[in-house]
Amino acid sequence: MGEQASLNPTKWECKYPVVFIPKCRRKVLYKELRRYRGEVFRRLAGQKESRIEEGHRMPDPVHRMMAIPPKYAVSQVIGYIKGKSAIHLARVYGERKRNFVGQHFWARGYFVFTVGRDEAVVREYIRNPE
Repeated sequence: MGEQASLNPTKWECKYPVVFIPKCRRKVLYKELRRYRGEVFRRLAGQKESRIEEGHRMPDPVHRMMAIPPKYAVSQVIGYIKGKSAIHLARVYGERKRNFVGQHFWARGYFVFTVGRDEAVVREYIRNPE
């Protein structure tokens, strides 16, 4: 078992591998932005009292292992990160002054499962997804 976090008086260890992809998979755009995504995701996860445990820079899909406290739904945290990161990346790096109107940065949905006892295997997959 790994390190347990605390929300007084509760101890918890909830880790989730999460995968989501960009809309239309425009690799040229996402290759340029991938170095900024990690910093943005970590900051946004921290705002929901979550943290990114593991990640790998790939041009297209986003692979992350996240620790999310039990007081938040996984869908709530992932939706928050996807929504706010799309707005931030469009404004700062996409040189847009307004939000995407009628466009979406990330594709709908995501893949998530609970880690359990196979945490080392999941971490290795995230580091070397090929």
